[in-house]
Amino acid sequence: MSESGKPASASLPHRIGARRPRRRFGWALLPCLAAAAATAAAEQPGLLPNGGAAEGNIGAPDAVASTTPGQHPLEPALELAARGLANIKANIQDYSCTVVKRERIGGELKPHEYMFAKVRHQPFSVYLYFLAPDSVKGQEVIYVDGRNDGNMLAHAGSGVRAMVGTVSLKPQSMLAMQGNRYPITELGVENLAKRLVEVAEHDKQFGECEVNFYPEAKVNGRVCTCVQVVHPVPRRNFRFHLARVYIDDELLIPIRYEAYDWPAEQGGQPVLMEEYTYMNVKVNNGFTDADFDPSNTAYKFGATK
Repeated sequence: MSESGKPASASLPHRIGARRPRRRFGWALLPCLAAAAATAAAEQPGLLPNGGAAEGNIGAPDAVASTTPGQHPLEPALELAARGLANIKANIQDYSCTVVKRERIGGELKPHEYMFAKVRHQPFSVYLYFLAPDSVKGQEVIYVDGRNDGNMLAHAGSGVRAMVGTVSLKPQSMLAMQGNRYPITELGVENLAKRLVEVAEHDKQFGECEVNFYPEAKVNGRVCTCVQVVHPVPRRNFRFHLARVYIDDELLIPIRYEAYDWPAEQGGQPVLMEEYTYMNVKVNNGFTDADFDPSNTAYKFGATK
């Protein structure tokens, strides 16, 4: 999908691995949003993103409660998201994948990041190995709910930063959140499905919502159903202008999500805020504690500092 938000194709807007932009290491809180932005964000559902919520609806009036009789346009999308979440909880214990993310932080759209990931749902556990860009290649991160004093463990892949060794960080600390809209505790398809249900439940209280389904969409060769939600008019209640989620038809999990802010000027293009793609998903690998243990000899974690 293009940065402009035009639905020209359901395929990825970039060729994975073809472009390797450079960027700084990052999982610090940036300067606070304006008071108006904070007020608007506080009334929206879900985890507030670091580095900026939607700005196109700052100062806009509230959306009013929907008075349209019958089914709300969001209801079928909500049912699909809820069904997918139930399927994840019932049938997927763990998975490996390649995560591709791109986020706007403090008004700046950052380059794509590529990570190999292992995720286990009980207890929630994440192992990440950064593949690209070169500035973060080789970096590893581990987080296990309830272990390591609630901290994530991380080390850089090369250069001077690698000499520091393994560091232990609170997931929402300034250093851990540097260059990230969300903490590692929110990563993964189950958390994405939860957010989709939460936002849909919130937004269906209001009108001014257009919902379209696009079957036979493809993401990295996987056949998906694309659900596109548009709020045409800026309202303080909404956290995006346009969003698309791609549900894998076979796995029933969201494998791509993209969200856009309202155009900066009348007649302009939507502004990309965030996009996440889960590629090469392999479910139920039988991951054990060893897969999320920094002492695993396949990993390069050193003594924790």
